[in-house]
Amino acid sequence: MIDHPEQFLRTLFDRAVEVADPMRSLKDFLPEKPKGRVIVIGAGKASARMAEAVEAAWGPCEGLVITRYGYGRPCRGIEIVEAAHPVPDQAGLDATARMLSLVEGPREGDFVLALISGGASALLVQPVPGVSLAEKQAVNQALLASGAPIDRMNTVRKHLSQVKGGQLAAATWPADLLALMISDVPGDDPAFIGSGPTVGDPSAPQDALAVIDRWQVDVPASVRQALAGASGVVGPDDPRLARTRNVIYAAPRQSLEAASSLARQHGCHVRLLGDALEGEAREVAEMQAKEALALQAAMKAGDPPILLLSGGELTVTRRGDGIGGPNAEFCLALALALDGASGIHALACDTDGVDGAAEVAGAVIGPQTLTTADKQGADPRLALHRNDAHSFFATLDAQVVTGPTLTNVNDFRAILVQAPVV
Repeated sequence: MIDHPEQFLRTLFDRAVEVADPMRSLKDFLPEKPKGRVIVIGAGKASARMAEAVEAAWGPCEGLVITRYGYGRPCRGIEIVEAAHPVPDQAGLDATARMLSLVEGPREGDFVLALISGGASALLVQPVPGVSLAEKQAVNQALLASGAPIDRMNTVRKHLSQVKGGQLAAATWPADLLALMISDVPGDDPAFIGSGPTVGDPSAPQDALAVIDRWQVDVPASVRQALAGASGVVGPDDPRLARTRNVIYAAPRQSLEAASSLARQHGCHVRLLGDALEGEAREVAEMQAKEALALQAAMKAGDPPILLLSGGELTVTRRGDGIGGPNAEFCLALALALDGASGIHALACDTDGVDGAAEVAGAVIGPQTLTTADKQGADPRLALHRNDAHSFFATLDAQVVTGPTLTNVNDFRAILVQAPVV
């Protein structure tokens, strides 16, 4: 038996985050520092920590990296700029323009190191002509509320940008470019990490329009007009990408495997449900609740605990006016589906420490969750209807708050199933 289940689950989550810390792992993927001019650029929630790791290995470097407010790190040469995420702001717009100026006119033999992690889509801001920052912000907000998968959202973002979809890499030609990436996307496709600023993409503006129509995303007329024309997105075979190398050095599976190993040391049988799960958070929660209950029904007293682990990126189609995120909504729907089942506890958190747009990583639940909610006057079904999971778990003091984790390998979900006590 695990005596303190919720504390145990938090320990597993902390281990998953620790393994993805750039200070632990990035140096193994760095070449020796080139002798010529070296420029370090980057964007994402982990990018400042990545820059810190680069300078720990190479010493002070020239460069500019854009990260989320509160995620900055001390660097000796690389400038760290903080900007808004998940909806871009003027700080991101200005910093992106400066980054493009920094890599303008590189020479053959120069070396550019790009540090890309989840969040880069919102932090690299350079809208196509005819689309203002305010309109880009409106599109981002509408996409986030639409329930569209992250790769589909990024298709739209690419074709409304002058920096995504390989365009940043093309701007560095003819320099050599190495992009080191932390994956936060299901399937670990580098083209969708931060909307692929260093990766060529075969999609067309019509594909972006199809996403807008399929998920009924409300966008300004200027956006449709922009997508009706040509796009600057760079194709995979573009010669300007010939000197670009993209390397994913950290991904969700590594973190899940680290948590799995730790759980086995505590006597758990681990079932990995996948590191690339997608879908509506509440629907995935119902499926995993059924699996947990079925496993427990087959257990005998004294059987070792079973841990269900999964990663990926779930979505929430916003229908209500509450404060929520996919991990908190998963936990809320899971608690309702489990209906107080004894011996089952769960945690769901985003490894970047931000679930949705809230400064909360996620939540933790157990057999007492619904009973505690009743005592506190919190209605779980109403909260789910309103997409108000964060408010619900705040009332129960069941939120997981980490602050900036300085990394981002997507969602971490763990369900601990223990045998019934006789």
